[in-house]
Formats: sequence, structure tokens, C-alpha cells
Amino acid sequence: MESHSSGALIPTEVFRGGQGDLTGFLGCLWQQAKASLLVPFLKIMVLLCLTMLILLFVERVYMGIVAVLIKIFRWKPEKKYKWEPMKEALQMGNSAVPMVLVQIPMCNEKEVYQLSIGAACGLSWPTDRIIIQVLDDSTDPAIKALKEQECRRWASRGINIKYEIREKRNGYKAGALRDGMKCSYVKLCDYVVIFDADFQPDSDFLYRTIPFLVHNPEIALVQTRWKFVSAFNCSNSDESLMTRMQEMSLNYHFIVEQEVGSYIYAFFGFNGTAGVWRISALNEAGGWKDRTTVEDLDLAIRAGLKGLKFLYVGEVEVKSELPSTFKAYQHQQHRWSCGPANLFRKVVMEIVRCKKVSPWRKFYLIYSFFFVQKIVIHIVMFIFYCVVLPATAMIPEVQVPIWGAVCIPVITLLNALGTPRSFHLAIFWILFENVMSLHRTKGTFIGLLEVGRVNEWIVTEKLGRVLQTNSGSKVPKKPLLELFVGVYLFFCGCYDVAFGKSGLFIYLFLQSTAFFVVGFGHVGTFVPASS
Repeated sequence: MESHSSGALIPTEVFRGGQGDLTGFLGCLWQQAKASLLVPFLKIMVLLCLTMLILLFVERVYMGIVAVLIKIFRWKPEKKYKWEPMKEALQMGNSAVPMVLVQIPMCNEKEVYQLSIGAACGLSWPTDRIIIQVLDDSTDPAIKALKEQECRRWASRGINIKYEIREKRNGYKAGALRDGMKCSYVKLCDYVVIFDADFQPDSDFLYRTIPFLVHNPEIALVQTRWKFVSAFNCSNSDESLMTRMQEMSLNYHFIVEQEVGSYIYAFFGFNGTAGVWRISALNEAGGWKDRTTVEDLDLAIRAGLKGLKFLYVGEVEVKSELPSTFKAYQHQQHRWSCGPANLFRKVVMEIVRCKKVSPWRKFYLIYSFFFVQKIVIHIVMFIFYCVVLPATAMIPEVQVPIWGAVCIPVITLLNALGTPRSFHLAIFWILFENVMSLHRTKGTFIGLLEVGRVNEWIVTEKLGRVLQTNSGSKVPKKPLLELFVGVYLFFCGCYDVAFGKSGLFIYLFLQSTAFFVVGFGHVGTFVPASS
């Protein structure tokens, strides 16, 4: 006797017959999987992503409005804080001039060490009131010898320059800076300036920044802006499309995030270079710690919790170099996304328990500075625009409102106004940022969960004078993640063309192309020779 259960999910008849029945079976299976699993899950993901989008949208709009108002009313640091030239101190004699320590942490940067050491030694300041400290963690003995020789050359010209090395590179950059502060001569200094190995300050840098610290004892840090040039003082940002994209992102960081943080909260994340610290404030905050790969942000948070104020001076620009290869940029972005997420995990309760700052400042640090700006932005960019939104092309039962699909691209277009000369590249910037969101999201989760490469520190490669002789070479990399996402987006686009009515295929094909271009290693792999 043949029985048939009326409650069976799939009729047994579909297993009999030919290819048509098999196609019907697969179609039935897909429809049931969609109805019972995919549609409910996707609806939840859309709701979560839209919530995060609203948080990010409100944050970006607020910061954008404040940044515009700052420009309209021409707010300058000199209007809020006292600034006077140091003529009186100079007239009173060098003993009245503050003692300044300039630290240059290095690790193998063979191509750029002469530039940074030369620029630091060229700073205008009484020679008996400044100490240049080269902190060399190089692992190549030949490079160490070259740097030591360069320091001796400047010392022979009357420059007070110290060459410091360590047997072990414990704590990476934070460890080098911490050990450098232990030197006996540092006790004579009032302020410390930090420049990474590729940074080249103008000679008047100290005269434009130190007065803010001298006349305003509540200020702990003066941060300046980065300007992107190569070894030949030509625009490093013009080397490739990738460096143009980097310039747009960093210009937004300085023009909006740093400016608004300085004006509204007197707080922002220290960039780790091109800044001047009051040494007493640095020590009060606990000095350098190597518990994460973002020692600069760690120090800034601890100083902020002490109630100390930061000042951003955007009119003072320091020459630096953008990563010219995708491999170097990828390592940098991993550190910049993983580190803050890991630091958030470590300091969130410190912020909550801190009694020296107001509840409003605690809310700003936890919600705005960390949660929205360091975590939500990376996750929503990738999960929503590269996973959830494409999936809705194959599952039309789930609808995404138009405002949700376009709000971040619109904000990104407005952000591009910070780099007017590159505004016509805004579409490429959006596509490239979505590709990078894959790596930033991965880094964010690694930092939050404190697993895998959480403590990975790879020095960002800078090419310096190599541009003069080398045309670059392809960098071997593992493109599986980018190619996998590219295939997924391309498949969703094809499905939308064949069966859908959403019109998402235009975006999906463009975004998949961006993932393929990066995945096959055609971004930031060839560096043009300098003409």
C-alpha cells in the first residue's frame, strides 16, 4: 500500500521523471528555503543595517554642518586660544626659550631616513634648546650604519642629535618612544615633537605650534595636518588612482573629523606624528603603552580622560608620503581598523568609570568617537552595500527603501568636496572604499574579538627616492577574498538582469568590477617613475 503524507515539504513525485522534474524540485527547494530561512534573516539584516545607517548618517551630517560653519565664520585656533610670537623669549636669551625634544622613530626606512633627519635638523630653533632623537629599530645592520653615519654628519655641523638603538624591538613604535623618553637628557625638555620617518616639517614648524602650548597650559597636544608629497616635493597623491583615493579619505579626516573634534570637544585622535605634546601631560596620562597597535590613539584617550585639551592647527602642514602600493595600504588599513576596535574593547569600562570627565564627554567618546566612527562605519559599508543589498536582488520579497540605498553614497559625494580637484573621481572613491571596507570590517572584528592578527604590526612601506629609479613591480598577494566577493556581486547582478526588476545590476556590475580589479592585483602595484 502506497502512502503519501500531506505534510511533506516536497512531493515525492518530483523525484520521478526527467530533467523537468529535477528543475521543478530545485525551484521548489529554493522557494521553501527563501520563505523559511533567507527572507526572515535578510529582513533582520536589513533592519540592523538601516539602523546603523541612520546612526552614521546623523553623525556625518552633524559633523559636516559644524565643519561648514567653521569655514563660514572663519574660526581659527588663534581666536579661541592665545597665540603670540616668541620674540620676547628670544630677546630675553635662549634660556627663556622652551627646551624641545624631536623624536623620529624608524625601522629600516632606507629610502626616506635622510629626508626626515634633514628636515628635523633644519627646524628653526635655538640650537642649544632643541634635541633631535633618532630612535632606530632597524633590523638591517647596513641600514643602521647608514643612519648612524647620517646622525654623525649632522652632529659635526653643530646639531644636538642623538642616535638611540635597542637590542629588542619590544612594543614596536610605542616601545621605541617609551624607551626614548627614559633617556636622561629628556628631563631637560618641556615639549616633545614626533615625526614618522617619511615626515618633513617646514623650518618654521616649532614657531607656529609651540606658542599655543606656552600660552595655554590647559592644552596637552597640538596636532598639525599632513601634506602628501614624494621625495621630489611633487604631489605623492598623483602617483596613481589609489593614492588619489587615499588623499580624499585623509582630507575628510583632517578637514572634518579633526577640525570638528578640536572645536567642539577639544579632543580627537592623535595621529601619531606631526604633533607636539607637553611632556608633563604625556607623563600624566601614563606615557606610551603597547597594549594595542594604535599607541597614539591609546595615549590620546588616556589624556582625554584626564581632562586635558587637544588643538588641531590645520594651517600648519607637514610633508609626508602616502603608501604607493596596495599591499602597504592594506597593512596600514588593517592596523587602523583593528587597533581602534581592540582599544575600544580595552578602554570602554575605563571611560565609564572615569570621574574626571562629564557624562556628555563619556557619551561622545563611547558612542560617537568609537562606536560610530571606528566600528559602525566599517561594518555597515561592507555588510550592507556588499552583502545585504546585493542579496535583495535575488530575494525580491525583501525591499530596501531608496533612502537606505543612497544615503551613504550621497554623504560620500559631499565629503568629496573636501578635495575639490578630485570630485570627478567620487564614484571611483565610493567603489574603492567599498572594496577596502572588506579589509576594514575584517580588521574590526579581529580587534573586537582579539583574535588572529590583532597585534600584527607591519611598517608601512614608503618608497621615497626609489621612485627615481624603479618603476615598481607587481606585489604577490592572495586575492581570494576580493575575488569571492566580486563573483558574488557579479552573480547577483546577472540574476537581477535575468529575473529582477530592481535595477541594482548597474551598481552590482560596477562594484564587482572594482573587486576584480583589486583582486587580480591591478591597483597600487605599479609605481610610475618620476619624470
